[in-house]
Amino acid sequence: MRRKMTSSQKKHNPQRRCVACGHVRDKRDLIRIVRTPEGGIKIDERGKMAGRGAYLCRARRCWDKVLKQPKVLARALKADIGPDALEALAAYAATLPEEQSPSEDENGVVLEGQ
Repeated sequence: MRRKMTSSQKKHNPQRRCVACGHVRDKRDLIRIVRTPEGGIKIDERGKMAGRGAYLCRARRCWDKVLKQPKVLARALKADIGPDALEALAAYAATLPEEQSPSEDENGVVLEGQ
């Protein structure tokens, strides 16, 4: 039987670390890259796909770092990143904003009043 949360209790938000910049953020604020059981590399925006995952910020600078140094992501996923996967990641990165949300500082801390 589940206990009801009181007004003083906060819901737990899972935290994950970006493999590019190392900042710890809420899981929902990051994008998951998955090595599927078949060995493919896919982008998992919902964070629910089966397979080994690595997380990246929603800022293009983190994606650019991983695209320049694919070994960072390969190490996290324990898999080789092929040229097709790198092209798919680069295409997705082009749709992302240059910087993170203005309501967060460089450490991912939500600023008051924003």
